[in-house]
This record gives sequence, structure tokens and C-alpha cells, in this order.
Amino acid sequence: MLRSGGRRPGPAALRWLSRLAPPAPAPADPVVVRVDGSNVARLGAPKPGPRPRQLLSLPPFPAGADPLPGRKVAPRRVTAVSWVKHYFADVPQEAVQAHFNRRMVFSECSGHEISDESIRTQKHHLKKIKHNDVMEPGMRIHLPVSVAEGEIKKRYETIPTATLHPNKDEIEYLRRLVIHRDSAILVLNKPPKVPMKGHLPVHNSMDVLAAAALSYGNEEGPKLVHRLDRESSGLILMGRTKESFPRLHWLFTSINLARTSSQTWNKACEAYMQKYWALVIGTPKEREGVISAPISKVLLDDGKAERVILAHPSGIDGAQEAITEYRVMGPTINGCSWIELRPLTGRKHQLRVHCAEALGTPIVGDYRYGWFVHQRWKQNPQPDFEPFTGEPYKLRRPEGLEVQKGSVLSKVPLLHLHCREMVIPNIAKFLSSTGEWHDDGAPWAKEKPSLLRFIAPLPPHMKISWNVMSSYLV
Repeated sequence: MLRSGGRRPGPAALRWLSRLAPPAPAPADPVVVRVDGSNVARLGAPKPGPRPRQLLSLPPFPAGADPLPGRKVAPRRVTAVSWVKHYFADVPQEAVQAHFNRRMVFSECSGHEISDESIRTQKHHLKKIKHNDVMEPGMRIHLPVSVAEGEIKKRYETIPTATLHPNKDEIEYLRRLVIHRDSAILVLNKPPKVPMKGHLPVHNSMDVLAAAALSYGNEEGPKLVHRLDRESSGLILMGRTKESFPRLHWLFTSINLARTSSQTWNKACEAYMQKYWALVIGTPKEREGVISAPISKVLLDDGKAERVILAHPSGIDGAQEAITEYRVMGPTINGCSWIELRPLTGRKHQLRVHCAEALGTPIVGDYRYGWFVHQRWKQNPQPDFEPFTGEPYKLRRPEGLEVQKGSVLSKVPLLHLHCREMVIPNIAKFLSSTGEWHDDGAPWAKEKPSLLRFIAPLPPHMKISWNVMSSYLV
């Protein structure tokens, strides 16, 4: 632009005028204008960065000739991706491989242990590992809980009706629960709130419905080998023949009862195992251990109800031996923590009583043995710490997620106890269809594995609780 009465500036002046002054230094606390979905501008501090991921700790790699039970041939070496896929058998293999590709899988450095205090103070000793790294005895893997996340179902799964004679829809629903079927056994993933044994006012129990819908042409329906609580969910085993049912029932009662002269069968019986996943209120003092606390039954309301309690040390009240191994799977979130339980004895309400009275951490949704703890937990929510920064936070519902029936977000959560994993002998290998027993396996089944391993996905309410307690950390 030319001034009136002036002359046009030279080329040097034009170059000087075309230069822009450098921006002023940013203030220490800048004011950020944020625009939400409704196009409304608001002043405020910048949004916090992504939160760290909640890590899930797998059990130590066992030292033995067959670290992966249920396979035909024990591999000479086990890689990290094989061990993770073995533990999360129901997770798509692409999801497991993606975590390795993104370098999100860690292992403990030798000579150091991971604890709550080390996580708070960031004094942890983890190193990233690759998918083809060879596992060594005692090696422990840590990976984000997002590896086990799945699609959130918007409807709560229940049996359509409660009739003595199931209709076509009920038969199809029950058959969808079947995980494994062979000539000797049936394995189902039981949903919660379904009773195991029926009586006069109860018609939709698992034994009655299975006998009517899961016979698959046999003269008699399958029989329950063991039981789960009405509110619990997970793997249940049924015997399909008169010969398989008593042998498996002996195995669940005592391994010594199930032993025979066959060394192959006895070795398979020793590998028998059950693992449960539970969400408890609080955190056990020790990260892992063994609970050896006998339990006994007491009658209430003039014998109309019963309750299981820890037995008196004197042992004069008809105490039963009860042993449970446990392991804490992750940090505490909103006053709760996920733990893994392995019962070594099969007593009624054993896991619920051991969690509530022995560990002092009742299971979420267990109002029989944790009523007063639930009241304090709901009335006084405690802020917890982030896994790595140590900053306090409270559980907040992720945006766009509805409160689902029975999850940890609902006012009355369902019982968060699930029979997650089971390893049993492959009885169909030793027992023919005619009932004849073969010590070394039937001639037509010698190539079959001696062990069977099953993993049941979490029920909808526990899956939602898992996703809620981990998705906002990712």
C-alpha cells in the first residue's frame, strides 16, 4: 500500500515487510478452547492424555514334560504366543497376535517381583518380549486385559421359558451351551440363575432340561457329575453312559477313588484341575497362596435353611476339609480385584466362604456371605490408584455404554463367580461304547490325547464388568 505523496518502496523493503514476526512464547498454563458434540465452545484445561493399560498377570510357566495339558504331543519348546493362546483359548488368535505385534506383552526380569507397591512407585522391572521368545520355567507374562475383551451383548441371556417339557427353542438354546460332546461325556457352559437339581416347584433345572434335550438318541439322558451354585456360571460335566458317570464322579470326589491299574489313566487323573474367575470386594493381603480352612454347615430357621461357615478349630462340629489355591490377577479398581481360584476339594459354597471369611474379600453379588461388606462398598466408594502413575481415580461409566443387568454398574450385581477352565482325563479313550475298559486306551483311540482341556467364556454380566473395569484404562 502506498502513502499519499510518498514513493514506492524498493525490493529490499518489500522483502523486509513480507517477513512475519515469530510467535510469542506460549504461557505456562495455556487456556484451551474445547468444542463438544453440540458445537458449544468451552474454556478449560487440555484433556488428559491416554491412561495406562491395566496389566493382567498369567501364572508362572510350569516346569515339566507337558506344560500344555490336553495336547497330543508335548512340544519340545513353547513360545510366548503359544503360552498366551493356550491360556486364552476362547480369544481369537488374531487378537493375541496383534498384542505381540504392537509390543504390548511383557515379562518379568529375573530377580524381581511385581507387587502393588512397585506398580504405584513405577519401580517395576518389565521387558517387552516377542511372540517367538521361548518360555522358561518360572517365567511370568504380563499383558493388557484388553486381550480378553469381547463384544458386549445388549441382552441378558436366559432360558426362554420354564417348562417341564422343553420346546424347540429351549432345545436349541441348551444345545448352544454344549462345548464338547463325545461318546462318554458332555461339557456345557452353564448360564447364571439356572438351578442344577430340580424339585417339585423347579422345572427348568439343568438335570431335567438336559435329560429331555441332550440325550442325542440315547435311551437315558446325561447325568450331572458335579454341581455349581444356582447363581454361579461356567463349565459343568455330565456323564452320558452308566460306566463313565461313576468314574468321573469318583474323580471329582477323590483322585484315589478313581485310580486303576492303568498308569496312563492314573497320570491323567493327577492332571485333573478346575479354575474359577471371581471379582471380589477388596484385595487379599498376599498376591497368591493356599487356603486350608475346614468348613461346616449350620441349620437356620428350625432347619429350613442352612449356612456354611468356617469350622471351629476343635473339629467337634462335623467339619469337612476344604483347600483352595488363589491368585490375584490384577490391581484393585474401584475397591474390587479379579482373582483366580483353584479348589482342591469340592465342598458346597467352599469358594464363597473362603473368599468372604478366610480372605476377607467376599465375591461381588454374594449377599449371603458378604451382605455387610456390600453395604459399606456401595455407601463409601474408595478412590483407587492407576496402575503406573499412582494417581487416585474412581470408576466411571464409559461414554455410550448402558448399564447392563447384573454387571458391576447395576444397583444389584449378580454373583461374579465363573468356572473358567477345566482339565479332565479323556475317558472316551479308555472306555468303549459297550462299557469295556482298556487300560492303555482302546485300539481305535490310542492316538487321541489322554487329557481334555476346556475354557468357558465369561457370562454377559461378568464380561461387561471386565470391559468396564478395563476399557477406560486403554
